[in-house]
Amino acid sequence: MASQFIWGSVVLGLCSFLHLVFISWWIGILKSFTIKVSGTGRFQSVFVPIAGTFALLIFSHTVQVWIWAIILIRLGALPELFQAIYFSLITYTTVGYGDLILSDPFKIFGAMASVTGLLNFGVSTAVLVAVLGSALPNHLGSGKP
Repeated sequence: MASQFIWGSVVLGLCSFLHLVFISWWIGILKSFTIKVSGTGRFQSVFVPIAGTFALLIFSHTVQVWIWAIILIRLGALPELFQAIYFSLITYTTVGYGDLILSDPFKIFGAMASVTGLLNFGVSTAVLVAVLGSALPNHLGSGKP
C-alpha cells in the first residue's frame, strides 16, 4: 500500500511539474505578447491571450491524462490503450463512473490520478482568473473598438 502512495505521488509530482512548466512558459510568452500588442484592438489584446491560455491548459491536462494512461499500461494495471486513456480521463477529472476499476494492487495508485486532476485544475482555474483579470479590465467600458 505504501508503495502505491509513493509511486502515485511521484507521478502526481511529475504531472504537476510539467503543468507548471507549461504555464510558466506561456506566461513568458504572454508578457512579451502584451507588450507587442499594447494599444491594438480588442481581438488581439483580449481574445488571443484568453484563447491561448485555454489551449495551453487543455494541452497540459491532455498530456497528464496520457502520462497516467501510459504508466497504467506499463505497470500492467490495464491491458489496452483505450481502457487506460478512458480510466485516466474519468479519474483525472474526478467523474469516476465506476464501470472500469483497477485491481487491488493498483487502486490507490490509480486514485492518485484524481488528486493530480484536482490540484492541477485548481492551478488552471487560478491561471484563467489571472489572465481574465489582466485582459478584461483594460477593455470593458473603455469605448475603444
